[in-house]
Amino acid sequence: MTAPKTPGWLDWSADPSTPDFELPCGTVDAHCHVFGPHQEFPFAPERKYTPCDASKDQLFALRDHLGVARNVIVQATCHGADNAAMVDAVRAADGRARGIATVRPDVGEKELRELDAAGVRGVRFTFVKRLVDASPKEDLSTIAKKIAPLGWHVVLYFEAADLPELEDFFGTLPTQLVIDHMGRPDVAKPPENPEFERFLGFVEENDAWVKVSCPERLTVTGPPALHGERHAYTDVVPFARRVVTEFPDRVLWGTDWPHPNLKDHMPDDGLLVDYIPQIADTADLRRKLLVDNPMRLYWPGETA
Repeated sequence: MTAPKTPGWLDWSADPSTPDFELPCGTVDAHCHVFGPHQEFPFAPERKYTPCDASKDQLFALRDHLGVARNVIVQATCHGADNAAMVDAVRAADGRARGIATVRPDVGEKELRELDAAGVRGVRFTFVKRLVDASPKEDLSTIAKKIAPLGWHVVLYFEAADLPELEDFFGTLPTQLVIDHMGRPDVAKPPENPEFERFLGFVEENDAWVKVSCPERLTVTGPPALHGERHAYTDVVPFARRVVTEFPDRVLWGTDWPHPNLKDHMPDDGLLVDYIPQIADTADLRRKLLVDNPMRLYWPGETA
């Protein structure tokens, strides 16, 4: 048995709607997670939250319901550096998934090569203070140097206000950089605000990739992706549209299923798919965002 769920925890929606927007063939959900099941894959003792179970079979059922072809499964912080649940899901996908791991600085070459063989293609560095106690830069530099020979990338999760103190360190990392959730901009400000301009400058200077994911996590005024709302999160749209337009060949999309740590509402995943045409308003931009870019990053040389 595991401890009870974190108070106020919102479980993922078990009955998502069918999207109006038909995803292009070969679409990749480039940011999702699995939690447990805890009886098979226990949560880490040092975790900051205790979630509901969200198994690989439930993820694959959502994949098929939405019309997604492939997944990139990102290690959840509730599992710490034990990547067993994520690796199990990637292997079970039979080539239709890749993984993003969490590793410690003392990770050995043998373990890294085993993860690579299983389908892992990067590691995640989390700087969001409510999720981790600390992210020592020396340790992260050590990890980045170890994964660079494998051709892996580093996924960065941080909040916009913290970029000024982090960007010099990020620039020293010897790998491709992929940024989660647009660096969590403050969407109560205009999209031309200095903080977001700084973020876009960082992306340009470092040839970074950006996930235009998690509008449900960034929104202030909504409306939420619930009750048939086909034009959700209009306050986030100008930020995401700007990233998609300025960096069309380095943007990715993901569901963030099962939406950990949401406090306000749990979105309908079908309506999250219907959000996509708001931020990528041509077929060419949508094809790059959903198919071409993630295939080039995670399945180079393969066709969708």
